[in-house]
Amino acid sequence: MYTDHYVTRSLELHLFFGRIMKEHALFLRAGFTPADPSFSSKAEYYKKEFENLLSRAVMLSNGVIGQEVLDSGEILTEFTPLAEKQTEALTGISINREITAKEQRLRAACCGNPISPDARRHVRQLNQRALELLDGLISFKEKILENVLDCQMFTANYPLLIEHIIREAKLYRGYVGILERDGDLPDVSMRETECFWNQIMMEHALFIRGLLDPSEEELIQAADGFAQEYSKLLEACNNAHARTLGGGSLEETLKFKDFKTAGTKGITGCEIRSIILPLLADHVLREANHYIRLLTTV
Repeated sequence: MYTDHYVTRSLELHLFFGRIMKEHALFLRAGFTPADPSFSSKAEYYKKEFENLLSRAVMLSNGVIGQEVLDSGEILTEFTPLAEKQTEALTGISINREITAKEQRLRAACCGNPISPDARRHVRQLNQRALELLDGLISFKEKILENVLDCQMFTANYPLLIEHIIREAKLYRGYVGILERDGDLPDVSMRETECFWNQIMMEHALFIRGLLDPSEEELIQAADGFAQEYSKLLEACNNAHARTLGGGSLEETLKFKDFKTAGTKGITGCEIRSIILPLLADHVLREANHYIRLLTTV
């Protein structure tokens, strides 16, 4: 049941989503006020635990994962090391930056080398730990959202952003659960993929628009334009019955990637007025890169 493909798909999943989850925890912690120290502590716990999970995934991935994943920019970008350093300094929240250094040295699978039974066992343990952590993190995020909507908590994170990161965590958990049940991931319809990620991209545009300084009128208008275009793509996706929808999503996401790349460069270079953490800018760029890989490898 636990084939080489099971190992590869599991590790590629953790390299992308494990980093996303640890950053979600960091963003949550950075958004809490002194009124909620227990929530800050719990967010720190999940940040560290997902750092540990990601570190183990990196160790197991060398010489195992596909070159297309390494080249996609979804694991890390040219901005990630600097964005982590700056975010650590700006927030006072520690980041295990050695993980990124190790990821920069990762090599892809080569020459059809078989994966050892020990590697399969370690990956199965990693998947089980991911499921445990995700169950807890999803519950934690849902509690934060409940408190915010009940006016029992103030956080610098939008309620929509909290809903957004809950959906991403549930997607990750669903994939790991399928891998553990079936030993592989089935081909997901392009319609399903586009519906999910077009909503994610639309919300990224909305968040960027709302976190830019009001003086950044040109960037705000550009972000609003992307939000409107993804809203149209999402409506088309939800109304579609075909398995695939054509190239509209890819074309728009390539443009959005360029916008996010310029934005990340501008934020890390202190050239854009905003309340966007450098690592958040890099985070949404990596998600666009991931989506582009999905759109171009089906």
